Amino acid sequence: MPELPEVETVRRTLEKLVLGKKIADVTVLWPKMIKRPDEVKQFIDAIIGQTIHQIERRGKFLKFILDDYVLISHLRMEGRYGLYKKEEPVDKHTHVFFRFTDGTELRYRDVRKFGTMHLFLKGEEEKSLPLSQLGPEPFSDQFEVGYLKNQLMRTNRKVKVALLDQRTLVGLGNIYVDEALFRAGIHPERESNTLTDVEIKKLQEEIVETLKDAVAKGGSTVRSYVNTQGEIGMFQLELFVYGKKGEPCKKCGNEIEKTVVGGRGTHYCSTCQRIEITPN
Repeated sequence: MPELPEVETVRRTLEKLVLGKKIADVTVLWPKMIKRPDEVKQFIDAIIGQTIHQIERRGKFLKFILDDYVLISHLRMEGRYGLYKKEEPVDKHTHVFFRFTDGTELRYRDVRKFGTMHLFLKGEEEKSLPLSQLGPEPFSDQFEVGYLKNQLMRTNRKVKVALLDQRTLVGLGNIYVDEALFRAGIHPERESNTLTDVEIKKLQEEIVETLKDAVAKGGSTVRSYVNTQGEIGMFQLELFVYGKKGEPCKKCGNEIEKTVVGGRGTHYCSTCQRIEITPN
């Protein structure tokens, strides 16, 4: 599933392609993707004639800012946007078409059909799901050491599980939690409320730096991710632990291990990320 760096990369490439375009028509071939409003016809009727003015990101969600509405899009596992001329061949896994007045069309392709779209009147999008319960952005002023400490000290959940909770912090998924924990030297199975002040400060710093580095590299292409222009990310070349089971650790040479934490495959180095608690 695309995480913050991949969604941010898609947002940036989409901005170059569709800002200022006016929607002339919409076709939805897989109605289950439209979660709000209840009727697909209402969705279509509302956004015909609207212009795309801005594309924002909230966690792993894309926000298409229109004249009167905000379209919230989640790519899930395989979702992908692309801009085409209307005469270009259509892939069989393309399920939503936004046709513009200039003759181009934005197509949404999703092999697994897990992607979702919600339409809200502008200003209403943060008041309801899927955005209403999201935590702060990692690059925001709200995500500082004191906030992270407060969130972690209130739970005995494994630290990886706590960081995957989008109510704690948005945008992190399996790849970047594993990478940030490795960089911070924290074992993913540590109980959150056992982390020391020093460890929490290091973790906050490494979450931000890991995500910044990944955004700069266009995200990670581990399976099928490409950006809107079909380009792969390059941060997978920088990964320390994710997907590296059995390979030597880049720092100590110990073999990278894999376990399951909170139902998610989890990669770590038992030498660099000791489970024992160290004092402040």
